Amino acid sequence: MSRESAHQHVEVLAVRIRHLSNTEMGKRSKKGIYANADMQSRDIREFCRVNDAGEELLKMAITKLGLSARAYDRILKVARSIADLAACEQIKPEHVSEAIQYRTLDRSLYPISA
Repeated sequence: MSRESAHQHVEVLAVRIRHLSNTEMGKRSKKGIYANADMQSRDIREFCRVNDAGEELLKMAITKLGLSARAYDRILKVARSIADLAACEQIKPEHVSEAIQYRTLDRSLYPISA
């Protein structure tokens, strides 16, 4: 990616993020949640609902990748962010899938040492 196209990409993301603060994030900010990372378990249950297909993806990831309940919550928060950036109120299976990919990438780049 060229420097100019990277700059344009950042500008587009900045516009989308500003738009978020007026929509989905605006709803959550009324509850004192200003970033998806700030969500507690009860907030995740309220704002990070997934359909059956998304739930199946999560269950498969937990089983096959040996992820914890904490990782489950993190994946849901990232999926919520991805859905927000796509201007989707509902978290779709593709958002869950992308969030799982980021989680596996994170694990491969920063392995837990024993």
